[in-house]
Amino acid sequence: MAKIYKFLFIFCAILTHHYCYSSITLQNSRRPGSLLLLKNFFPTEDEIEIQQIESNKIFDYIPTKLRHENLEKKILLKLTDPAQPLCSLSESLKIEIASYQNLTNQIIQEILVGSFKGRTYDNLSYFVDKFGPRVSGTQNLEDSIDFMIDKMKQDDLQNVHGEEVLVPHWVRGQESAELILPRRKKLTILGLGFSVGTPTDGIEAEVIVVKNFTELTKRANDAKGKIVVFNEDYIGYGPTVEYRGSGAVEVAKVGGVAALIRSITPYSINSPHTGMMSYEVNVTEIPAACITIEDAQMFERMQARGWKIVINLKMEAKNNPLVTSRNVIAELTGREKPDEVVVVSGHIDS
Repeated sequence: MAKIYKFLFIFCAILTHHYCYSSITLQNSRRPGSLLLLKNFFPTEDEIEIQQIESNKIFDYIPTKLRHENLEKKILLKLTDPAQPLCSLSESLKIEIASYQNLTNQIIQEILVGSFKGRTYDNLSYFVDKFGPRVSGTQNLEDSIDFMIDKMKQDDLQNVHGEEVLVPHWVRGQESAELILPRRKKLTILGLGFSVGTPTDGIEAEVIVVKNFTELTKRANDAKGKIVVFNEDYIGYGPTVEYRGSGAVEVAKVGGVAALIRSITPYSINSPHTGMMSYEVNVTEIPAACITIEDAQMFERMQARGWKIVINLKMEAKNNPLVTSRNVIAELTGREKPDEVVVVSGHIDS
């Protein structure tokens, strides 16, 4: 078992090693300090020699069909010494990582076709079927934490316990959206986590549709007093989720009254995909929700035809005071190096 836990660390390191030679490390200009690995821009590892790309030429190497409009203005190359490789792993660590390839293959095979076959999926399906959504601050989350602590003890992990921690307590409440013009249609939405709500009667306003933040800035005068719909292109989760995270802030800065974000996913069956968002100090907090890909595309077609679009949005969402929850801790002491520590983490909430 100790080998399995060490593998988790090595597996992550193997991924890091791989990405150092097949991706460009970029810095998100809207969220300083956060790094994005944009491997998906490059069809093959050998297509370019990334260490020699000049910062002002990087976008020449991104296939045209995968480029996001104005991507150059949204993300900045993390500048490094051109003489040094972008990967910072030492040669000795690279060699150690490579030495675990056989063990990695063994564990993968054990999971897929060996004694663990089906167990991970069964455990996960049992967990989500029993507890469903586990939003921070809810009883569902606390019940799932109790279950996880008991399960870890049953699996003979060591020092299993919960440690109290204050967590946000956002409540979704009832929510709805309806297209009023050019025709009536109930819209499928999900409020974004930490969004504020609307007035009791909702917000009924004309809509404008934009593809990105640059277009929003250009149409700032049009956005005043409007509900802004983002029909952004999906170019990978990392770059695209920026619209969910900060879309409401950017809309508020130009005087918009609400933000509706096309779900951050490449596929849809009229299914909204939600997640967290954030606000900025000294920027008006406006409600934000995700809508389906189908509806976002429909609104863009309507706008292109010159049709007036009006939506009524109602959200009871609110942020309550922090509440006490727990981090779940468990240990597994290795046989060979019991004093060395490898941290593996995830989240129970959803």
